[in-house]
Amino acid sequence: MTEPVAAARRSLLPVTLVVAAAVLLVDQLTKHWAVTHLDPDVPQHVIWTLQWNLSFNSGMAFSKGQGLGPIIGLVAIIVVVVIVLSVRTNSSRVVAVAAGLVMGGALGNLADRIFRGDGWLHGAVVDFIDFQWFPIFNVADICVNVGGAIFIIWSLFGARGEGTPA
Repeated sequence: MTEPVAAARRSLLPVTLVVAAAVLLVDQLTKHWAVTHLDPDVPQHVIWTLQWNLSFNSGMAFSKGQGLGPIIGLVAIIVVVVIVLSVRTNSSRVVAVAAGLVMGGALGNLADRIFRGDGWLHGAVVDFIDFQWFPIFNVADICVNVGGAIFIIWSLFGARGEGTPA
């Protein structure tokens, strides 16, 4: 096997793991800042409609499914495992980065569910970014959505150009 072909088949799992670790770190640092510096009863205006507004979400997106933390946490664990297994055979840097964003975001919110509650997976996710016209969210949520959007765009337009199945 020639070197370029071997390089193309090498797993980009390390790229995914580095991106996921960076997302997890930034997410947890920003949540720590929010919990230690924000008052949940007093939003802080930043600019335009953006404000820091500390809230705790025991449900999922848009505060739906309150009390389903253990189920949501298990789904997040499954998503992380599927991403790791899938990326091992991928040769696209775009997919590796998108997978890292989704995985890091899932792990960031999963960490909240594990460590910010009274029981395993009964914790609440820390949210603090509030535009006042959109549900309150955090860095992990941004990364999951951006990573998901990159996956969709890649599967629609990029997969054929790279010679990789969509």
